[in-house]
Amino acid sequence: MTLRSSEVRLGLVACVGGLTLCGVLCGLLVATAALPVVGGAGIATNRVARTFIDLPPSPREDPLPERTVLLDRNGKQFAQFYTENRKIVKLDQVAPVMRQAIVAIEDSRFYEHAGLDIKGTLRALVTNTQAGGVRQGGSSLTQQLVKNILIEGAETETERDRAREPSIRRKVNELRYALAMENKYSKAEILERYLNIAYFGAGAFGVETAAQRFFSVSASELSLQQAATLAGAVRTPYATDPSLGPQRRLKLRERRDIVLDRMAQLGEIPVAQAEAVKRRPLAIHMKPAPGGCAESAYPYFCLYVHRELVNNPAFGHTRAERERLLSRGGMVLRTTLDPVAQRAAQRAISSRVSPKDTEVAAEAMIEPGTGRIRAMAASKKYGPNTGNRKNGPSTTYNLPADIAHGGGQGFQAGSTFKVFTLATALAQGWRFDDGFMTPGRFVPASGYVDCRGHRVNAPDAEIFNASGEGSGGPQSISTGTWKSVNIFYMMLERRVGLCQVVRTAKALGATRADGTPLHEVPTFTLGVNEMDPVTVAGAFAAFGARGRYCRPMAIVDIVERDGARVTVPPSCGQAIERDVADAVNHVLSGVFTKGTMTGQGIGRDAAGKTGTNNGYTSAWFAGYTPDLAAAVSLGDIRGSYRYPLRDVTIGGEYYGQVQGASLPGPIWVASMSAALRDVSPASFHHPDMGRFGGGFTPGLEKLLEEERRKDKHRGDGHGDGRTDGYGDGRIDGPVSDRAGGPRGQRGFPGDHAYRGWNTHWKRWKQRNRGR
Repeated sequence: MTLRSSEVRLGLVACVGGLTLCGVLCGLLVATAALPVVGGAGIATNRVARTFIDLPPSPREDPLPERTVLLDRNGKQFAQFYTENRKIVKLDQVAPVMRQAIVAIEDSRFYEHAGLDIKGTLRALVTNTQAGGVRQGGSSLTQQLVKNILIEGAETETERDRAREPSIRRKVNELRYALAMENKYSKAEILERYLNIAYFGAGAFGVETAAQRFFSVSASELSLQQAATLAGAVRTPYATDPSLGPQRRLKLRERRDIVLDRMAQLGEIPVAQAEAVKRRPLAIHMKPAPGGCAESAYPYFCLYVHRELVNNPAFGHTRAERERLLSRGGMVLRTTLDPVAQRAAQRAISSRVSPKDTEVAAEAMIEPGTGRIRAMAASKKYGPNTGNRKNGPSTTYNLPADIAHGGGQGFQAGSTFKVFTLATALAQGWRFDDGFMTPGRFVPASGYVDCRGHRVNAPDAEIFNASGEGSGGPQSISTGTWKSVNIFYMMLERRVGLCQVVRTAKALGATRADGTPLHEVPTFTLGVNEMDPVTVAGAFAAFGARGRYCRPMAIVDIVERDGARVTVPPSCGQAIERDVADAVNHVLSGVFTKGTMTGQGIGRDAAGKTGTNNGYTSAWFAGYTPDLAAAVSLGDIRGSYRYPLRDVTIGGEYYGQVQGASLPGPIWVASMSAALRDVSPASFHHPDMGRFGGGFTPGLEKLLEEERRKDKHRGDGHGDGRTDGYGDGRIDGPVSDRAGGPRGQRGFPGDHAYRGWNTHWKRWKQRNRGR
């Protein structure tokens, strides 16, 4: 490491001329150059020599932060997470001209020195001093790599400042580490590491991301002009950031031309070629680099995946560790998202509900038999509103999901919950035509016991059909479901057992949106629990899969940064008997032909259930085919109980009141029709009529015959036994009130459907306090 006296004099002259620019570097050069001079000074000489002979291990290299990307079921990226937008590539995946350009401008003697290039450093010092600025690199590529490694490995701001401080101590440490790295790695390995760690500006870390960000090409496809541009950006990435305006692009072009001149000077390219390229514009084609869910094309699904990872201990002991893995781990997550279904759901909602409406619609689609979430859509955009207003066209809640996945409190599910009572009754031996006489009013004063064995009767409450209108009469399992008769279902729930109904719901994945236990009260069957579309769709999907419930899933497999692949299998189990599910499908299919959704089919086997809550606080429709299930919710984001769906204008259309069949139903029909357009129709299994067919309801046949005669006399053409006068087959109307849940005291005391329920609920809370 001995320098000729002429080299030392050249360095000292340059140091004097550019003291303010290169003082620290000069100090190190002089100290290094003086090593032979002090060589006879005994102990001092030995100490200095050992500094560069007794080298430390090469610096610890933690895995570089890489972006984690989310792919749809077809392998197309729709979101990414990162702290540093980087994709690591092998050296042979980088165009040779890019390798030449970076070496030419940053360390032209890279392949000749062992970590410290004295001649190159002196040359750069003279060149930069004469130019009055930085034109060539002073540190070797290996030294720059060391500096970047130390900065990346810093865990505190103090450590990062120490890695950047302009001191001789830092330079000496960098040099020692550089010499150690040269002993450990080949030149090709060092260059590969440098190209992957370097920052190029515009948020692009590493050459692959920089090539995509600046020119929308991969690093292997870079041309001479593009390579020279990126090589020029490394030295001052902020000053040459092309995303920050024309002045920065002008600086970047100047740096590109410097690189071209240097490559020509070194004989890497002909001078004529360098001059020709210098006459060309930069031709920057900036590729967007969105990060996080707010900038994703499918933000609600993205947010669901994000929460799946950060809530799962399998990805780290703490939430902080899991967040770090997600943003730095370089994983590729292949998800269940189906872009066809996603577009279908979004278009169906957007064509009927405006983002500016305070009423919000949300839909989730799930594949029966696997639990794979195919779509998650909502009427509002995802993100904060201008000025952080509470109400606007955007929201930061994951509207189709529960709180655990970024959602809100949810909406009461209404009569969609009757399906759990239906399934319980069929499993206990009830037949399609079994039923009983129902009164015009009902008091749940006895017979209701929760799963803890506590009586939860409500002797002070009164339940009416059609919000206080209408009379009783005979109803069977079939007619009571098609017409969604609430008193019938309250009585049926009592006969089959409230706890048994709750157990059926739990087996089918029913959980409250807020994560608290299901409220086991008499009006459980009327849907007093607040739910989210993903959970409801998952439950209904089980019927389409003949009773096989699968936990909703969003991730199919995970590819880690080292290429290891982890497949995520469905989590499924037989929740109810196949025959029972077939029977449920048979009854719920009638909802489209004889019930609340009459005339709103999708041209293939389908089954479903409307849900309209008391006071029109919210509305639902949940339905399914053997291939796809979906649930649609609608309510006011400001508070569905303060702002019911009465006398409202939604999507430019006026509604006197919104029912499950009037808006959620059509959204479901439109989205399912489009999502299944290219899917061959599949049929439900026929029910076991020997087990479920027949049955008897006193007075029902006589009533249906009278209704048929009335229909024929009116000439209305119904001929399906409807008795309601709503035009949609209901005789019950919306009756599931907020009063049925723990916050029932905030319901509508003037609504006679649940007369006396508030007094009962206060007693229920007192009994269950602390349970």
